[in-house]
Amino acid sequence: MAKLEYIWLDGYKPTQSLRSKTKIEGDFSGKLEDCPNWSFDGSSTEQAPGGSSDCILKPVFICPDPQRRDAYLVMCEVLDSKGEPHESNGRAHIEDDDNDFWFGFEQEYFLWDPETNKPLGFPVNGYPAPQGPYYCSVGAKNAFGRDIVEEHLDACLDAGLNVEGINAEVAAGQWEFQIFAKGAKEAGDQIWVARYLLERIGEKYGVSINWHCKPLGQLDWNGSGMHANFSNTLLRTVGSEDVYKQILEAFRPVVAEHIAVYGADNDQRLTGKHETASIHDYSYGVSDRGASIRIPLYTKQKGWKGYLEDRRPNSAADPYKVAARIIKTVKSVKI
Repeated sequence: MAKLEYIWLDGYKPTQSLRSKTKIEGDFSGKLEDCPNWSFDGSSTEQAPGGSSDCILKPVFICPDPQRRDAYLVMCEVLDSKGEPHESNGRAHIEDDDNDFWFGFEQEYFLWDPETNKPLGFPVNGYPAPQGPYYCSVGAKNAFGRDIVEEHLDACLDAGLNVEGINAEVAAGQWEFQIFAKGAKEAGDQIWVARYLLERIGEKYGVSINWHCKPLGQLDWNGSGMHANFSNTLLRTVGSEDVYKQILEAFRPVVAEHIAVYGADNDQRLTGKHETASIHDYSYGVSDRGASIRIPLYTKQKGWKGYLEDRRPNSAADPYKVAARIIKTVKSVKI
C-alpha cells in the first residue's frame, strides 16, 4: 500500500496557501500517469460554493515523500467541476510547453516563533543586534534554526528536488533555499513541494514559516524575496548586448502587470532600500542588486550569453504566475 499526499493551492486572496490530503493506493507503480484524479471540498478552500462544492485535483508532479514510509508527494492542479482549470490555477497558464525557459528561484523566508510572534533569534522584548552578522553566519549567536534548515535540505534532496544551495540570510531568523529547473512548470512544482516540506518540518519543531515579504514592517530589516533567475535559448546563446537591452526594455511598459503577480504587499518591500528597487521605478544594470532586474556579471563576461535576474518577486509570490508573466514579456520581443 502506498500513501499519496495530494498537494494543491487554495483560492484564498491575495495569497494562496498549501493544502493536502492523503490517498491510499494499492500496488502503486510510483509513476505520475498512475495517479488518478481526485476531488475535494472547494467550499472549504474558497474555490467553490457550498451548493456545488466539488473541485478536481489533477496530478502534475510526483516525487518520493522522504518522511513517510511507502509514500509520495503529488503536486496537483485544481480544476473546476467541469474539468477546466480553476481561476486560482496559475500553472495552467504557463506558455512553455517546450521547456525552453529555465528558472532558478531564490526562496527567502523567516523561521517564526508563534509564541513570541517574532523570528527565531529575536528576544521577547526589543530586537537583536542590527543586520550585519547574520548573512551566511555560523554560531549560536547569529544563526537560528539551523536544525530545521538542514532537515529541510536533506528532505528536498531525498525527494529528488533540484535544490542548488541554502544560506542564512541578512536578518536574524531569515534563510533561503535555491531551486533550479529546466521548464517553468517543473520549477514551480519543485518550489511548491519544497515549501510544503518546510511547512511540515516546522510542525515538528513548533515553528511556523513566515512567507510575508516584510513581516517586521518598516524597520531597518530586509524583507524576503523570491528572486527569479530566467533564461531561454535566445538569452543563453544570442551574444548581443543590443538584444538583451531589447528584452529588458520590454519589461518597462508592463511593470504593473508584473507587480500584480509578484506577491502581495510588495510595496512594503520594494522601497529602494535593503537591496531593492522602488516599486514605482523600473531599472536594470550589470551586477546591480538595487535594480529591478540584475544583469549578472557572468552574463556580460560570457559575451551576453546567460540569464537575467528579476529581483522584484517576493517570498509569498506564486512561482507559476511569476514564470508565466516573465515568459509572456520575453516572448513579446520579436528578434
